[in-house]
Amino acid sequence: MQIQFPKYDFRFRNEGANAFIFDTVRKKYVTLTPEEWVRQHWIRYLIEEIKYPRSLIAIELPLKLNTLAKRCDIVLYGRNGSPQLIIECKSLNVKITQSVFDQIARYNLTLKVKFLIVSNGHEYFCCEIDFERGTYKFLESWPQLT
Repeated sequence: MQIQFPKYDFRFRNEGANAFIFDTVRKKYVTLTPEEWVRQHWIRYLIEEIKYPRSLIAIELPLKLNTLAKRCDIVLYGRNGSPQLIIECKSLNVKITQSVFDQIARYNLTLKVKFLIVSNGHEYFCCEIDFERGTYKFLESWPQLT
């Protein structure tokens, strides 16, 4: 699905050759990379358009896959405190491929969320996991979170 983010008023800071953007969830400036640009747009979209509570959003959530330390870009929690959705953000120029889905699927081995989103800022794919059947289906609209 195509996504058209509204124009947001971001706060920036420069330190020498390094640029930083203010993350309203983490409440700090973070290095502005192409992936971070997409992540910050998603954060603002979730808070300002979807009206998702900021307190139920985790950014760069650390997790372990076997012995490897990994981080989920964005995790949305339900009001009951359980993780509901993972968003994997890629740079604007990264094509969404099977390997990107494989990455987020591996993260989900640990979190076991019902919904996965992969986005490069131009488009996104959302799927719903059916754990009982071991299948998934792509959704045409924003998922209903509990």
